[in-house]
Amino acid sequence: MKKISLIFVFILLAFGKINAQSDYNFTGYLENLQTVWIPKNSKQWIMMNSVINRFNFAWYLNTDFTMNISMRNNFDYGQYFQIVPGYASFITHDNGFMNLTKKIASNTSYVFYTNIDRLNLLYLKGNLELQLGRQRINLGLNAVWTPNDIFNSSSFLNFDYVEKPGSDAIRLQYYTGAASSVEFAYKLNHDKQVTAAGIIKLNKWNYDFQLLGGVMNKDYVLGGGWSGQIGGAGFSGEMTYFRNKKKFADTNGVLVAAISGNYTFPNSLFVQAEFLYNSAGKVGKAGGLTNLFSRTYSAKNLSPARYSVFGEVSYPITPLFKANVSAIFNPNDHSFYFGPYVDISLTEDIYFLITGQFFVGDNNSEWGNYGQFYYLRLKWSF
Repeated sequence: MKKISLIFVFILLAFGKINAQSDYNFTGYLENLQTVWIPKNSKQWIMMNSVINRFNFAWYLNTDFTMNISMRNNFDYGQYFQIVPGYASFITHDNGFMNLTKKIASNTSYVFYTNIDRLNLLYLKGNLELQLGRQRINLGLNAVWTPNDIFNSSSFLNFDYVEKPGSDAIRLQYYTGAASSVEFAYKLNHDKQVTAAGIIKLNKWNYDFQLLGGVMNKDYVLGGGWSGQIGGAGFSGEMTYFRNKKKFADTNGVLVAAISGNYTFPNSLFVQAEFLYNSAGKVGKAGGLTNLFSRTYSAKNLSPARYSVFGEVSYPITPLFKANVSAIFNPNDHSFYFGPYVDISLTEDIYFLITGQFFVGDNNSEWGNYGQFYYLRLKWSF
């Protein structure tokens, strides 16, 4: 981590000499998140508190170059560490080629760590865009399940990390029109596995389309997606086919596809639904702790189930008070997730969130092993 940081320091100093009148942008937030977990068939309250601070720093070195650095400082403490074995190691694991996560202090009841999830140099010149370093490569078109997002898949349930993790990658993009481009991205992960893809984006019939092909870790990938509207309703979809590189001739591939629709009524009521298909998913009980306590989440493994259904309803009760409820249902094992929340704007930059995540189902079903989670969050943005 120190070697990588020094490289970027030298880059910063070099450009600083070129343009001493560089402009800066600095934002961030400070929040306190209180979590209560009640495991299934238990009356015990397992408590954890998280104090999280984020900094976003952009340095406009000159008209062509921008340096982006973002980091999170997390102090987590509570009973989670006794109940969930290896929890501190799980949350401080850095899956990038560069290890930019540093555990500063920890014991059996807390961990204090910092994570740099953006550290990149961006070059913009005419229609050309080049970005090098840790960055977010977002190829997803849907809101919840994104089979095209082979670089940075992230679970919908991780509601408190809206920025999403970054990839250690190089990305080259050339705009061929106002809504069309060709691009190439190349990523290395912690195990030096490669994810790389060529992407074509275009606009036709008032729809945005994308096609991609390449590799993701051990698989060849081929996919595509669209985003547009039908009668004022948002309509999008994605699908990606995965085929093992070493066993290309004698294995069946995996097809992951998702379709999404949403609509906002004149009174600002918002509704959304998605459907997910995973050809490698289970048609029986899709149990295990793969959704919450696993690093296996990826565009190939968005759910362990063959079919999944998502629904969401959101309504701004007042301009400062928003209510929302979402759910995910497994139609095969009949387990489901249910998540209501209210988000209150106390001031222009202070927000209060009350939410819960409730998991219901039989033992060893997809959602039946988790229990209930309750959250209180106070957040100040600057």
